[in-house]
Amino acid sequence: MRPLLLFALALFALAGRVDAACAPLLDVSYRPLAGKTPTRLCEAFAGKVLLIVNTASKCGFTPQYEGLEALHQRLAERGFAVLGFPSNDFMGQEPGTEEQIQEFCTLTYGVKFPMFEKVSVKGEGATPLYQRLQAATGEAPGWNFHKYLVDREGKVVASFGSRTKPDDAALLEKIEALLAQPVP
Repeated sequence: MRPLLLFALALFALAGRVDAACAPLLDVSYRPLAGKTPTRLCEAFAGKVLLIVNTASKCGFTPQYEGLEALHQRLAERGFAVLGFPSNDFMGQEPGTEEQIQEFCTLTYGVKFPMFEKVSVKGEGATPLYQRLQAATGEAPGWNFHKYLVDREGKVVASFGSRTKPDDAALLEKIEALLAQPVP
C-alpha cells in the first residue's frame, strides 16, 4: 500500500505544478466552435503568443478573417495562434448558431485557426476571459474584431481596436518581438 500512496502523492504534486504554471488569464475552458468538449486554454496554448479576437460574421470588419487566417498560418510553426471568439454583442452582427458561424468562416474565409463558442465580450455578462482581458488592459472591446496580444507567459501586452488590420505594421512588430522571446 505504501508504493500506491507514494504514487498518489507524486501525481498530486505534479498536478499542483501544472496548475501553478497556468497563467491566470488563460485558466479558463471553452468549447471549440460547435464542439462539445471544452478546451482548457492554458493547457492547449501554453508557451504560445496569442492574438485573441472577438469576431462577427455580419460586420464591416468581417473580411479581417482572411488576414487573421493568413497570420495564423504563417506564424503557427513559431508558436503563434489566433483565437477567435464569436460574439453577438455589437448590433446583432453574429446572429447565427455556432454551426452556421463555423460553416460561414470555413467556406467564406477558409478559417482554420481555433474558434471557440459564442460568448459575450462586454459589460457584466462578459465571459471570464474577456473580463480578465479588460482588467489587464483597461479596454473592453468597442466593436467586433478587437484584438488582444498575449505573450508566451500568458500576460496581455497590447490591445488593438477593430480598425487595426491583421497585417498592421505595429501589430506585426509586437508579434515578432514576442515570438523572439524564449518559451518559458
